[in-house]
Amino acid sequence: MNKQLHKRFTDDQIKLLMDLYLRRAIGLQQVLQQLECTEGRFYQILRAYKRTPEKFTIAYARHHSQHRLPEEVEKAIRTQLEIDRQLIGDKKVPLWQYNYAAVRDELRRLGYEVSAQTVRNRAREWGYWIPRDRTEKAIPREVVTEAAGMLLQHDSSTHKWSPYTEERWTLITTLEDYSRYLLYADFVYPETTWAHIKAVESVVLNYGVGLTYYVDSHRIFRFVCHGDSFWRKESKKTDEVLTQWETVVGKCGMQAWHALSAEGKGKVERPYRWLQDRIVRRCARENVRYIDQARPILRQELHRYNEEQVHSTTLEIPGIRLRNAIEEGKSFFKPFQLPPGYESTKDIFCLHWLRKVNGYNQISWKGQIILVPVSLPQGTEIELHEVPDDDHTELRLCYKGQVLKTVHYKN
Repeated sequence: MNKQLHKRFTDDQIKLLMDLYLRRAIGLQQVLQQLECTEGRFYQILRAYKRTPEKFTIAYARHHSQHRLPEEVEKAIRTQLEIDRQLIGDKKVPLWQYNYAAVRDELRRLGYEVSAQTVRNRAREWGYWIPRDRTEKAIPREVVTEAAGMLLQHDSSTHKWSPYTEERWTLITTLEDYSRYLLYADFVYPETTWAHIKAVESVVLNYGVGLTYYVDSHRIFRFVCHGDSFWRKESKKTDEVLTQWETVVGKCGMQAWHALSAEGKGKVERPYRWLQDRIVRRCARENVRYIDQARPILRQELHRYNEEQVHSTTLEIPGIRLRNAIEEGKSFFKPFQLPPGYESTKDIFCLHWLRKVNGYNQISWKGQIILVPVSLPQGTEIELHEVPDDDHTELRLCYKGQVLKTVHYKN
């Protein structure tokens, strides 16, 4: 049997191999042959090296400690595992497996320093364990883009995020494919087209305009014709009509692609599972009842995902990978610019309608008659930009890129 790594290699030799691998000078199989270790052990060493390259060492010190944890810690572990068991048993809560790393993190918040392996060992010993279904189809995990901003995966997930509320909130997120960085994440209730438009606005104004948005065929993202029937004749076919969301994406200078299967949305589903798993558990432990109580938890877990955890596919922290890509010029993000004639982002990030001027130089909107301030021929099409708000709606009448008039209505 081969000796342990720290007895066969010096720290400098290991560092050299890690550096060559990261620079793609050598491949995975070459490294494994040199180290004579398993793939899992290699990635463990690689993560440790990337966290602190200057302090990295392969040597380790043996710590002689008691075989049993203090009774107080044992009791705390069992309490947290029991909470998980009850959540998994609640069919209304979207949890189906134990998460020992999440239990470890909760114990740390309570002041108990234990490892996930210790939690896992106790869970098996006490029966807090569910065998995983090995027949479940694997989710694609490869990175398909070569630079940041090429592909933005946008989706939503509606669940009962806390056992203490009867409402089903929707989590809207946008994932940058190359870095796996979550550009946007927020809870909304209810899910609306306007909420998804505000998500696009946040991404574009904070990060820039990318190339493509990748979404499913939800009615908010895509017009789908279901075919003619005896009772109904469809005048427009699938994709012949742009949805409001697609219109906004197009006006920003991006394309919208639609996944035709659940497998096609695999990469964005993985962060959803991670966030869902953590957020539901924390909402339960912190007795969350309202959506505003859940948002701080979402922000904390979002920061952990983006800035603290090494992603299992890229083997990098998403935030660092995104910033490095931008600094190295491997980015398709470009600053957002208003089209000529427009004065405000409200004329892009809004609901777009077309109205024809009648013989009295007026247009109608939801039963309201609005006078056009300039004289136009009957039948002329006016762009109507609707900007909803909590207590009022702003309407902006535009013609040939110029705002003619602004009207406000109370909701």
